[in-house]
Amino acid sequence: MLAISTLGMFLSAPGQSFSVAAFIDPMLNDLGLLRTDYSIAYLIAGLVGGALLPGIGLLLDKVGARILLPTLGLLLGLACLWMSSIGTLVGLSVGFTLIRSIGQGAVTLASTWLVGEWFQNRRGLAMGVVGLGGAASVMTIPQLNDWLIDEYGWRMAWWGLAAIVWVGLVLPALLLVRDRPEPLGLLSDGRWEDSQVPGQSEPTLSSSLADSPELDLTVGQAIRLSSFWKLLAVWCTTSMVGTGLIFHQVSLLATHDVAREDALLLLGMQALVGTGSGVLAGFLTDMGFERFLLAASMLFLSVAIGLMLWMPDPLWALAYAGLMGLQGGIIRTAGTAVWINYYGRTSQGAIRGVAMAAAVVAAACGPLPLALSWDWTGSYSVSLIVFGALPLLAGFGVLTARSPR
Repeated sequence: MLAISTLGMFLSAPGQSFSVAAFIDPMLNDLGLLRTDYSIAYLIAGLVGGALLPGIGLLLDKVGARILLPTLGLLLGLACLWMSSIGTLVGLSVGFTLIRSIGQGAVTLASTWLVGEWFQNRRGLAMGVVGLGGAASVMTIPQLNDWLIDEYGWRMAWWGLAAIVWVGLVLPALLLVRDRPEPLGLLSDGRWEDSQVPGQSEPTLSSSLADSPELDLTVGQAIRLSSFWKLLAVWCTTSMVGTGLIFHQVSLLATHDVAREDALLLLGMQALVGTGSGVLAGFLTDMGFERFLLAASMLFLSVAIGLMLWMPDPLWALAYAGLMGLQGGIIRTAGTAVWINYYGRTSQGAIRGVAMAAAVVAAACGPLPLALSWDWTGSYSVSLIVFGALPLLAGFGVLTARSPR
């Protein structure tokens, strides 16, 4: 289950901003669109995709990932084929809606839902491992996209992504996914129901690791708690600000004399740093430090934006990438596990569906302020100043977001 969840995170790439970033300039040049037009299409996709995600979360709680994950993989491949055929702004808006709501939203939700069902005491560490799939995706997919675009054009590059998703996700999910451990006679964290492996006289894990009671809240109960909105503020800030920065990373770094190829390579460095920070955040999440980790991630994001504003030398782009990697690793681990840790398993799909809906809408809004700032003033400075303040506010708020347990 851990391997399939990790694979799902890796293959959600076609709907993620770091993958789309490689397509922006080639598609703008070919379709004759402004950067603002492209960002508006992204905004429309986020609004529609955000409206769909709460329903997907409810469906996930009802039917499980065994049915939903391979279905989503099939649909994501079809969405990539649509992206390869577009020729208008309307077609682009439809395509973005499909890849964002399926890839960035539903596939990610289903993959992490599976971890929430199969892990409890080691949930943070498991989320850290699953985050490695996302990190590996950031390290490899933008470079793969860039190579495919250079060799075969951006339309065939979308065909390549469709093939990768179909081969890598659909069949493994069909064969291997099981929704929950209990129907198989197992407990969470890979333990046998009697804490003993058949054929062994000694327990594999001590009885002290038996399942402890978990608080299970409904969506209605969760959203009435202040902690929900404080956690949501971190998610939405990360989605809006982080997506805007990644979406325009090539152009943003070009203002500091960083070449396109180097800007895409820095996405890989961000993922590499995020790999280490994600695993460490997993250990600390299992110790109950989620809110402190989330506050730290907001600080890293704000400092990174300050560095993007006042970068004294192109080499400082390495520091920028490192800070973004630290922030991303924490969010992929602590930012995902905290919802289940705080509000339980029973309605985790529905609760996180609501949270992801807000985050997807926020992500859709992220590229537009930067695009407007560039198209109207020839500079990103005004938007970056506003972006730099938002994480500080969210970070202060989440420090007081205590678990309702």
